[in-house]
Amino acid sequence: MTAVLAPSAATVDAVGRARGRRSSRRRLVITVLSVLVVGVLAATLMVGRTFYPPGDVLRVVLGEQVPGASFTVGRLRLPRGVLAVVAGLSFGLAGVTFQTMLRNPLASPDVIGISSGASAAAVFGIVVLSLSGTAVSTLAVAAALGVALLIYGLAYRNGVAGSRLVLIGIGIGAMLTSVVNYVLTRAGQWDYQEALRWLTGSLNGTTWEAVLPALVALAVLAPVLLGQTRNLGALQLGDDTASALGVRVERTRLVAIVTAVGLVAFATAACGPIAFVSFLAGPIAARVVGPNGSLLVPAALVGALLVLVADLVGQFGLGTRFPVGVVTGVLGAPYLIYLIIRTNRAGGSL
Repeated sequence: MTAVLAPSAATVDAVGRARGRRSSRRRLVITVLSVLVVGVLAATLMVGRTFYPPGDVLRVVLGEQVPGASFTVGRLRLPRGVLAVVAGLSFGLAGVTFQTMLRNPLASPDVIGISSGASAAAVFGIVVLSLSGTAVSTLAVAAALGVALLIYGLAYRNGVAGSRLVLIGIGIGAMLTSVVNYVLTRAGQWDYQEALRWLTGSLNGTTWEAVLPALVALAVLAPVLLGQTRNLGALQLGDDTASALGVRVERTRLVAIVTAVGLVAFATAACGPIAFVSFLAGPIAARVVGPNGSLLVPAALVGALLVLVADLVGQFGLGTRFPVGVVTGVLGAPYLIYLIIRTNRAGGSL
């Protein structure tokens, strides 16, 4: 019988120090990201055609009446900034959930067709059904959930393989894009302008009525995903290993998919599909946090920072104003091409 050698005290001490360094780095990154999100949000409230000093902005946020600033900051900039944070948190959290759960960097909602489902339903509702406001948002949420369950069902064969789900999702997304293009050929000028918001992602004209459903969804659904942190981490080791560790694999996967899709659906209903935020947030968070540990919170903060910065750049950094989705699309498309080329050179699959 072979004796099992216990690790030496020096080895145990070295492992403990390494874990401590990773934990310290993670806390530092989360703190820095949080400060950056608050700082950029403050900048979005101060900067515009009229600059308002921090004191005036703070007074407006606290509910005081400040001539000029109460309307510009309180009614225009503050809802826009809050929605940017809420949408970024939702997209980042949902994207890294899919990527972690399916162990595939391409498995984000905007790549595999879920955001396309919400957009296609919204455009159809605007152009064909003449819907507006809450009715369009409700239809978009229902469609995103329906498309996600359809993709999951088509990809399920004694479990769900990440590559199979990605390929099916890309195919369904392409079909939905064709539907959108056909519907747009029938759109009048006013409907066409409204539909474009659902295709590019925009924070223009944001109101508190649009912010509230997305904010409530984030408050309800984010804790559900954070409660699955351990199970999602186990899924990264493979289904068999996760099962051996006591994780109910398919139940965990279904809960994570439905919850993440809910976040994407409500955020998309509020501001349209802001391209590539879900796709980029996880890889960026992984680079700054380092190996090991859950990426849910860092990726959510990276998502919020991406949307805030992209919105500022779109408004003031390019000479003319662009929707936030155009800026994030410019950032995300090259990374998508790079990822596909790198995967191909490595001889792997999607």
